[in-house]
Amino acid sequence: MRRRQFITLLGGAVTLSLAARAQQPAVPVIGWLGTGWPDSATEQLHAFREGLSGAGFVEGKNVAIEYRWEEGQYDLLPALAADLVRRKVALIFAFGGPRPTRAAKSATSTIPIPIVFTAATDPVATGLVASLNRPGGNVTGIYSLANELGAKQLGLIREVVRGAITIALLVNPNTPGAEALPKDLQAAVRSLGLQLVILSAGSESDLDAVFASLAQQRPDALLIQSDGFLIHRRIQIAATAAQHGIPAIAGSHYFAAAGVLMTYATNVAESSYQAGLYAGRILKGEKPADLPVQQSTKVELVINLTTAKALGLTVPPSLLALADEVIE
Repeated sequence: MRRRQFITLLGGAVTLSLAARAQQPAVPVIGWLGTGWPDSATEQLHAFREGLSGAGFVEGKNVAIEYRWEEGQYDLLPALAADLVRRKVALIFAFGGPRPTRAAKSATSTIPIPIVFTAATDPVATGLVASLNRPGGNVTGIYSLANELGAKQLGLIREVVRGAITIALLVNPNTPGAEALPKDLQAAVRSLGLQLVILSAGSESDLDAVFASLAQQRPDALLIQSDGFLIHRRIQIAATAAQHGIPAIAGSHYFAAAGVLMTYATNVAESSYQAGLYAGRILKGEKPADLPVQQSTKVELVINLTTAKALGLTVPPSLLALADEVIE
């Protein structure tokens, strides 16, 4: 074969190779817009990927995920959402409540990129969707229980801490819906004859003040809101409660592993898994407006028996029998 013919054939092969590559479909990219830190959402991350896999998408193979975390700085969310829009992602998963969903919704007002959310506040009341059955627009997702569990959490802690009267409630005032939790608890507080003390912490300095208050007031028990900032500081919070001999119950199962006495919370893995399935269905062509907002109602009770023994408390056998997990 002459050299000129060889070069011509080689050039044709390169052209065909480039053309074949051009014809290959681009891997869709999901933008993960999350509140908090990655370490406070490890289970949700895994479950979301499992949901995607159930819909036929595997990260690193036929789908990519771009992660954006605000790490306690809520005012960064609009810029992070805008960055994902510039990245031309195929879908945005808004994790951690109404704030990231609002930021994503605003950033996609002129470019209707689909949005799937997980939230523990009513998405209709917060204006994320028009209705649960017919969300409309480019937004849908999974709505789980949070504040609705507060009364049950009070009842559970009272089963273990007999005679508890003064209950401290730790909330992050920067979290949407935080102001509603004390109001939602008032009926239960009155019926049980309790005194509710509100402690607020949305920053490190606030948390130091809360720790000082706990040391001074020594409430009979502590109820901890489910919140990204507080979850991120769960080890510190659990250690402080243990140091002052204060039994605590939290709205996130991450706290039980950190040493808190009990947690009673929505199964976050379930809601994230369903969100992953929704994301996969949308990537296949379905529209968010046609996918009703699902309500995740599965809750789990986790009891840390090691902490109970350290506090000198006896957990009733009937309560242990109800537990989904017991840490010993």
